[in-house]
Amino acid sequence: MDNTTVEKLVNAAIEVAQKAYAPYSNYHVGAALYAEDGTIFTGCNVENASYPITICAERTALVKAVSEGRRQFQAIAVVTRNGGSPCGMCRQMLYEFSPELTVIIADFEGQVHRILPLHDLLPHGFSPKSLDE
Repeated sequence: MDNTTVEKLVNAAIEVAQKAYAPYSNYHVGAALYAEDGTIFTGCNVENASYPITICAERTALVKAVSEGRRQFQAIAVVTRNGGSPCGMCRQMLYEFSPELTVIIADFEGQVHRILPLHDLLPHGFSPKSLDE
């Protein structure tokens, strides 16, 4: 992945993180998901007083993309104040569509902390192929 695309995704994630609804954790997260056709889908976390109902930024971006007919992705940028990585639920949701997805983890200043394949974050992940085995 070239530096221009990484920077574009990180900046899109930073911008959308400002829209997060996080009154309980005050931990804003932004995500920018890069589809195979070059479209970028963004998402932010949306918390709820009933904590399990909360949706993460990564899953918000993914659901938006799927609802627009996209199923193949190249990369996702995830930004937090301290460069936190996606949670397990997000890793699994992303793995469903793109086990080889490039994950870019950055902070609000745009500093990239890590770039790695999703399968490194979710080794031995469960995928649609797992149902056929």
